[in-house]
Amino acid sequence: MKLVKAIIRPSTLPDVLRALYAADITGLTVSRVRGHGGEVEVVETYRGTTVKMEMHDKIMIDIGVSDAFVDVAVDAICRSAATGNVGDGKIFVLPVERVIRVRTREEDVAAVTPVR
Repeated sequence: MKLVKAIIRPSTLPDVLRALYAADITGLTVSRVRGHGGEVEVVETYRGTTVKMEMHDKIMIDIGVSDAFVDVAVDAICRSAATGNVGDGKIFVLPVERVIRVRTREEDVAAVTPVR
């Protein structure tokens, strides 16, 4: 089992969700986050003072999947989130030690995206 963490542009969220749902990946969590990667720094004037705006609004998607769905999830995100510009995002794939579905107490693979 793996935890796929994707950080993407907010504008690409609808396309990413459509791609994930089309790939039979429906169990996910979406959070608004702020961060900085390789984007160009934006300089704004606020109350007469020049301020560097270093943090950018992003969306973070967390998806717990069985091993068979890792490449499917990564491919769906890459295809739908890519604009070809700096700041498209990152995907992190982390090992998961244990998962428990609260409602049924199913564990591990039975508690995440179905196995293909």
